Parts: sequence; C-alpha cells; structure tokens
Amino acid sequence: MYPAGAGGWIEVICGVMFSGKSEELIRRVRRALIARKRVQVFKSHLDERYTGLYHVSSHDGRTVEAVPVDSPEQIARALLPDTQVVAIDEAQFMPSGIVRLATDLAAGGRRVILAGADTDFRGEPFGPMPQLLAVAEQVDKLHAICVKCGNPASRNQRLIEGVPARWDSPTIMVGGQESYEARCRACHTVPRRDEDQVELTV
Repeated sequence: MYPAGAGGWIEVICGVMFSGKSEELIRRVRRALIARKRVQVFKSHLDERYTGLYHVSSHDGRTVEAVPVDSPEQIARALLPDTQVVAIDEAQFMPSGIVRLATDLAAGGRRVILAGADTDFRGEPFGPMPQLLAVAEQVDKLHAICVKCGNPASRNQRLIEGVPARWDSPTIMVGGQESYEARCRACHTVPRRDEDQVELTV
C-alpha cells in the first residue's frame, strides 16, 4: 500500500470470476471512506447482474453504489474536483482509453483502483487489462477454486446449455454461475471448430 503523501498511484485487482475481485474492490473503497477520503465508484454499464446498474456487487452479496459508464470520457466528465480515490469495476469491458485516464488520474495525485478479469473465456488477455497491469504500481491476482479438481482456478469456463462454449463464440457475454465456472488450466476447455469436426467424423 502506498502512503497518502506519496501522490497518486494505480492498483489493479485481477483474476478469474468468483475469485473475489469485486469484493476486494468494495473492501478498499470502504476502507478509503473510513479514512475520510472522497471516493467515486464507476462500473461498466454492461454489468447489470445481482443489484443492477447502480451498484458494484460481489458474488456474496456485498454492494457499494456506483455510476454506470460506457467510456473513459464519461468517467472524466463525472469526476468531481475534490475526488481523491477513483474505483472502476469490470475494467476489462472498458475501451483502451481507460489506460490513459488511469495514468492521468494517478499523475494528478489520485489513487485509482481497477478490478477486472485479466483473461477472457478462451484464456487470452482481455481488453485493456494487460496494459493496466503494466502501468500499475500495485497488482493483485486472485484465484478461485476449480470446480472440477479443486486446484487454484485461473480460467473462466464459459458454458452454453451446460456445454463448453466454442472458440468462435463472442468474447463478451455477461453472466454468472449459470454461464461460467472457475477452472484451472488443466480442466479448462474451449473447443475449436476443427476439433468439433474431428469429433463428428470419428
């Protein structure tokens, strides 16, 4: 943790679904409020799960009020002059300009906390997360528990009607336990089109 007198900095909380990213963001926001910091919380408008658009919610039911946004420009316009801590949930859904915004806010003396999935359902880097990880002073990668073997889970397993989604499925599909499972590298499965064809001809 960086002291209050050290100027601004960037913290990134990343990892698989069900690993507690939003819960950790909420914890840091609440601690900042206890410390009498002026905090603003934002989230991607794509995430309407659990308590709707105007809250950041963890899977265990904890919430904090948030402003839904589509772009870094909306965040910049909504920021109040005296805000000291800026928290952004579901950062993987934001356009690439979120990296510049976070950097500018930190350079201006603000603490910036971002939470998001660092990989998509294929296991590949997700949106602006790689760049955010690179420019952050503090990075915390969280893991869930693999539902298949119990090892640390680092992959999001997307399921469509109970079957692993194919490689060519859309990158973004918001969902919860009905659509995703946490899995380790060994148990994570993403069928490619050619694999489907092989299975059909055997």
